[in-house]
Order: sequence, then structure tokens, then C-alpha cells
Amino acid sequence: MGTDKLPERGWRGSPELWLDAAYEALVDKGVDAVKIMPLATTLKLSRTSFYWFFKDRKQLLDALLDRWEASTTHHLVAATRDYAATETEAMLNLISTFLSDNSFDSRLELAVRSWAQQDADVLARLQRADAERLEALQAMLQRWGHPPEDADVRARTIYLVQVGYISMRIEESIAERLKRFPQYVEIYTDKRPTGQEMERFKARIGYRGDGP
Repeated sequence: MGTDKLPERGWRGSPELWLDAAYEALVDKGVDAVKIMPLATTLKLSRTSFYWFFKDRKQLLDALLDRWEASTTHHLVAATRDYAATETEAMLNLISTFLSDNSFDSRLELAVRSWAQQDADVLARLQRADAERLEALQAMLQRWGHPPEDADVRARTIYLVQVGYISMRIEESIAERLKRFPQYVEIYTDKRPTGQEMERFKARIGYRGDGP
């Protein structure tokens, strides 16, 4: 028994290490790949190490869903409330959220949407997140003067376009996406951002026109 315990000390990993491995398995291979023994093998840890941090596989899966909400819904809702001097600037701030996995983890979003097709509880949680995101978008548009019915349709247009980008796995360079931003903003708000707003926006995201 003492021999069994000795190798465990100092190399059981951590909750974050196990969760990171589960994340990679989920986004690369789907939820069926998120199993304790394969994760332990990947991490070169014993299977029993897992139980120092998680009660069971379900708790690990719940933690993955918590990470998904924190890295998608939280950032999107926050972006709808960011300060902006004009509605067009507010919309640029919002759609820029989808430019980087640091602000909206599109790989994890896609994996959770696939997962929801085979798990009713995950589907229910996804639908609650969709509703929360749409409500935040609609509230933002209403703050900029759009009537509720109009704000509802515009919010759905914004959201369904972005979910479509993720679901279709569209690959575009930053330059390509930025080129379309003024037209997207005009469709979403009825107003086109000024040249100065676009230049300030590019500077804010660190785009200099010489990247991919």
C-alpha cells in the first residue's frame, strides 16, 4: 500500500491539468473521447490520480461545460455592455469578440453543439445559453434605440450569422473578415462605421494590415 502511494506524491497533476486534457479530447474527438483512462494515459498519470480532483466523469464533463460558458457566453454578454461612443462602434466591439478564441472559444462552442445532439441535458443547457446571448444582443440594440421587435430580428441575424460561421467551420483571414465588417455593421444597425472608427478599431485589435 505504501508503495502504491509513493509514486502518486507530486505527480497527480491538478484539476486544471485534467480539465485541459479533457478539453483537448473534446474539441479534437468529441465527448466520447473524454474518458478517465485515456486521459490518464495521455497525461502519464495513474487512473486513481483523477479521483483526487473529480468525483467521477460526470463532474469532469460538468466542469467542461462550465469552461465553455465562461469562454463563450460570458465574453459575448460582456461585449454587449462594453462602452462605445456610437452604435456602430458598439457593434464593432461585439463582432470582434468572434475574431479570437481568447474572447469566444469557437472550437469549444462547436464541440458542445455536437455533444448536445446526443445529450438532452447538454442540449437544454445550450438552449439556455442561446437564449441568454440573444437576450443580451437584443438589450444592446434596444439601448441604441431599436424597438423591441426590430431589435429581436437584428439580434437573431447577428447571432445566427456568427453561429453559422462556427458550425460551417469557415476559415478566413483577419484581413478578409475586417473587409466585411463595415457591411455587416450596416446590416445589423442600418448605419455604416466611419473610416475613423474602423481605423481605431483596427488599432485596438492590433491589426496593421501586414498580417495573414
